[in-house]
Amino acid sequence: MPSRLEKARQDPSSMKAKILASARKIFGEFGYNDTTTRMIAKDVGIDISTLYYHWGEKQDLYEAVVVEVSEEIQDKLKEIERYVSGQSLTTRLEIAIDMMCDYLFSHPEVSNLFLFGYFNKTRHGVTLDIKMSEYIANIAVAMDLARNKKTVSIQAKARILAVWNTVLNFISGENLFRPMLSTSHDNYMKVVKDTLKFTLVPAFTSEKEKMTID
Repeated sequence: MPSRLEKARQDPSSMKAKILASARKIFGEFGYNDTTTRMIAKDVGIDISTLYYHWGEKQDLYEAVVVEVSEEIQDKLKEIERYVSGQSLTTRLEIAIDMMCDYLFSHPEVSNLFLFGYFNKTRHGVTLDIKMSEYIANIAVAMDLARNKKTVSIQAKARILAVWNTVLNFISGENLFRPMLSTSHDNYMKVVKDTLKFTLVPAFTSEKEKMTID
């Protein structure tokens, strides 16, 4: 029997899908603790009983959002890995930064969900960082910092976490940072990508050379 999430995916125009989309947006804006099912129901334009009928309790809906976002990120990383295969490390890094930034800027709630998960203490027991080690391993292999997902060094993991968290903060902090730079949204995206490449590409290529010498 299909899960609620599978049913929502099968019919994007269904009430389940509309509720899921609203929940993703509101959880991303307010976090788990400060989001209520009434807020989501109001955003969709339905009564609370209709939301419960389609999704059950708040935690059920949040878990579906987490699963959806986690799978999207995995798919995006696999797409990047296929796209950069055979390229130089510099090219792989530049393409990966462009593609991941494009995805996260298009889905700003994803960055917010991660950061809420890091800094807010909750009792629901569901966080997006559950699969973080898997994300790190995928990135390490794609960037040629490890031969396979089981041999990723602590140093490589830490460097990838630094990249990941820098990207999340640039995107979640746009409303704070962009006015400081006095620029448009489109130019902010470009500046973020250029800054990440300026900072990270030399660091990673230098580390790769060191690893090769060692």
